[in-house]
Amino acid sequence: MQRKDVIILGGGLAGMTLALALDQYGVRCAVVDPVDPDKTVAAGFDGRVSAISSSSYRLLEAIGVGARLQGKGCPIRRIWVSDGLSPGTLDFETSEDDDPLGVMFENRELRIALQAASREAKQLALHIPARPAEVERDLDGVRVTLEDGTELSGSLLVAAEGRHSPTREAAHIHSARWDYNEVAIITAIHHDIPHQNTAFEIFHSDGPFAMLPMLPGTRSAIVWTVPRKRAQATLALNERAFLAEMQKRMGGLLGEIRLASPRSSYPLGFHHSARIVDTRLALVGDAGHGIHPVAGQGLNLGFRDVAALTEVLVEGIRIGMEPGDAQLLKRYDRWRSLDNLMVSGVSDSVIRLFGLPGGAASAVRRLGMGIIGKLPPLKHRFMDEARGESGDVPKLLQGMTI
Repeated sequence: MQRKDVIILGGGLAGMTLALALDQYGVRCAVVDPVDPDKTVAAGFDGRVSAISSSSYRLLEAIGVGARLQGKGCPIRRIWVSDGLSPGTLDFETSEDDDPLGVMFENRELRIALQAASREAKQLALHIPARPAEVERDLDGVRVTLEDGTELSGSLLVAAEGRHSPTREAAHIHSARWDYNEVAIITAIHHDIPHQNTAFEIFHSDGPFAMLPMLPGTRSAIVWTVPRKRAQATLALNERAFLAEMQKRMGGLLGEIRLASPRSSYPLGFHHSARIVDTRLALVGDAGHGIHPVAGQGLNLGFRDVAALTEVLVEGIRIGMEPGDAQLLKRYDRWRSLDNLMVSGVSDSVIRLFGLPGGAASAVRRLGMGIIGKLPPLKHRFMDEARGESGDVPKLLQGMTI
């Protein structure tokens, strides 16, 4: 039986980042994931992109991944928000001397960098692709038997399996959840007018439409939210009609457009777990919480989980505690619960607010955006949230060592 300190189920962006962060501090980890890693880095695997906040990027730099991402991401210097194509917008812009509001990466590039770093990790054992056949947790420890017969034991089990985490369900951790009855259509476009490092978020009554800046300066990722009942018909449009529909929602902001990638889609829902720990178990990322992509904070919430859990475990081990100690897990749960709830709640409220139909609701929204734009302290608070620099920020997100 292979003995590790921490066994991580799920080798996606959050799970692999956690493994690398712990490895930096000598914590022995095993990562188990059923997906062939070659498939996840294939061009066009899912077409998704992520806005990595400034604080999340510091975490990636701290674990040796940042250097592998140099020149791969597009800084976001401005976020432009509008209520449909009506007059009155909310404009967040940074100076060249400030950190960007975030950096846009293709998820594929993040996976490539994480995989490369994992191959050089000192004490990290990768069981990929592999599936757990049996998982046991009790007060004495954790035991995982893989389908190929490999046996792993450890002090702590981490579930980083995504929204449909079987480990969370097996632990009977209840979640508040609902379906938005919407689908996100993902693609990318070339456009004639440079984006100038601007992320555009246009809230239409039937769902938000986001244009996210990518490299080079005349390419943007698209996240187009449509009602589920229209999703299949929209995806089935021929290229000319599809571009015409997108152009209607963009209002010609980027000039003439052309498709730069295939289309893909995924359903949108919300879930928030009542707790993110159990006996010798911690939930990380989407296993514990899943939000609408409107604010681009889903992956960043996962990275905040990673940084907090790493800090809690490393500090505990230094004073002789086991990674699976209930006191450490309680500290992690307390630290992350409020932040996760606040960000999830704000994301859900924004979607509901901008989904209200009618001229009166639109007028109230534009009034609110005007007030925020004229109050620098409030505006800077929103910008700090976008950078992930508000609240009790873990050391790795501040660029500090633990």
